[in-house]
Amino acid sequence: MFLNDSEEMIKRSHITSDTIIINQCDEDGYKEEHIGDAFVRTFSVKERGLTKSRNLAISKSVADVCIICDDDEVFSQGYEEAVQNAYSSLPQADIIIFDMAGRPHKWGDSIKKLGYRDIMSVSSWQITFRREKLLAKGIRFDENMGAGSGNGAEEEFRFLTQCRKAGLKIYHYPYELATVAQTQSTWFKGFDREFFVNRGNTTRYIMGLPLSVLYAAYYAFAKRKQLTDISMFKAFSYTLAGIKENRLNKLKKGNN
Repeated sequence: MFLNDSEEMIKRSHITSDTIIINQCDEDGYKEEHIGDAFVRTFSVKERGLTKSRNLAISKSVADVCIICDDDEVFSQGYEEAVQNAYSSLPQADIIIFDMAGRPHKWGDSIKKLGYRDIMSVSSWQITFRREKLLAKGIRFDENMGAGSGNGAEEEFRFLTQCRKAGLKIYHYPYELATVAQTQSTWFKGFDREFFVNRGNTTRYIMGLPLSVLYAAYYAFAKRKQLTDISMFKAFSYTLAGIKENRLNKLKKGNN
């Protein structure tokens, strides 16, 4: 995305709140502008990686509550007030997970405090958070994961797991925040060997060794009807190979 695309994206996404755009391109730059009701600050950076852009946005934000947004997201009319009302009604919540239009509402119409199993299925588009609570706990998105890292996805699960470990409270609030087109994934190229090896690495990194092996068996079985090029048993074996490789834990130790 280039700097002059900011207005197009804001209007396409129906954004009315103050916004930070991280523009990963071949030059560094900054501009600020009013687009409709939104005050928009765009930071252009040469650095690549989805989680790096999210962390930069958090560091540049001055908002009390932040909403994660991808460029294929279209917000519901009145979303800003709805999010504010949700946090007012849940003053104990540090993170609130909303619903997406056209996608399953896993927790129905209930306000629910989310546990470990719940957060496994949360996507980034659903996540909002109190920024100061994250900063106080030193929590960021793990830059060893996510699109552009070469290590697969699951960065949202890692993020929310770290939030839970730090004692932050995560709730679901029944409101359709936006719709997401997601016509083409930037990282998912199909259920192939690379996908399952990366998944083995990420699940061991997040869950530890015993749980990741159990989850590998469950996941291969759960996805068996979607596997066209490899068998369920191959999928399981590739995931075990990733678990054994343990690349992310080794990478983290090497960076410490």
